[in-house]
Amino acid sequence: MAVRVTQNMLNRNMLRNLYNSMGNMDKLQEQLSSGKKVSKPSDDPVIVTRGMFYRSSLIENDQFAKNTTEALNWLDATDQALDEVGNVYKRVQELVVASGNGTLSKDDLKMMAMEIAELKNHLGNIANQTVNGRYIFAGTDSTRPPYDTASGQFTNTNSSLIRLEISENTYVPININAQNVFNNPTGNNIFTLLDNIVTELNNGNAATAYSDQLKQQADFVLTERAALGARVNRLELVEDRLSKSEVSITGLMSKNEDADIAEVITQLKAQENVHRAALSAGARIIQPSLVDFLR
Repeated sequence: MAVRVTQNMLNRNMLRNLYNSMGNMDKLQEQLSSGKKVSKPSDDPVIVTRGMFYRSSLIENDQFAKNTTEALNWLDATDQALDEVGNVYKRVQELVVASGNGTLSKDDLKMMAMEIAELKNHLGNIANQTVNGRYIFAGTDSTRPPYDTASGQFTNTNSSLIRLEISENTYVPININAQNVFNNPTGNNIFTLLDNIVTELNNGNAATAYSDQLKQQADFVLTERAALGARVNRLELVEDRLSKSEVSITGLMSKNEDADIAEVITQLKAQENVHRAALSAGARIIQPSLVDFLR
């Protein structure tokens, strides 16, 4: 059975098709001006969902990179401080060995004592080294100075490690157990040891008996620096991996969301031609009225 087609039906279909054509042109124009495939979730839920995942991954990767940078700053500062500590021990050891020279007078020994006392003060300053306002040798109690300048002693007993997450569920300590350096349980407190050396020299006696204890303290520092160096190497590898991951995630996000400008321009041009053809066909569909013959 044939369907009767009226003029109103032709007009409505023509207008609907024109609106669809204009909608397609608007969508392509939006892609061209924004450079993105979609402008709202309803355009393509799959692309939007993937885009949210890539953005979350990028934010997460960026935070891990910041944590790694902070960790490296802490470890670099710690390594420099331990290097200074080693230099102090080296100089004290030189003075202690030199004090065994029988030709030295009591005044000479007292001068040595004065220098070692100053070296002790400098060691205290190193023990109170800070990064971003936090004491790096104070364990998790990083808001209070571990070395008490009034008593001249390392009073901190906190040996806990501060850990930062450098990748998912992977944590790395950014500080060392400063007790092993300044208050090692298997040896004397370094500041007490220096006080004993100063007292011995001020009494006009050689301090060579403390040489082995100083060497032991130096070994403690070397052990911590070795562990520190291994941790720095690991973090540098992590930093490089995170940098590459950022490039990779950014590329995937761009591939997922960014419009192919050349392709969009081609499609827009084709859609313009289609729209003009539709307008031309629509002009022929509209039925002439009596007014057209009354001119």
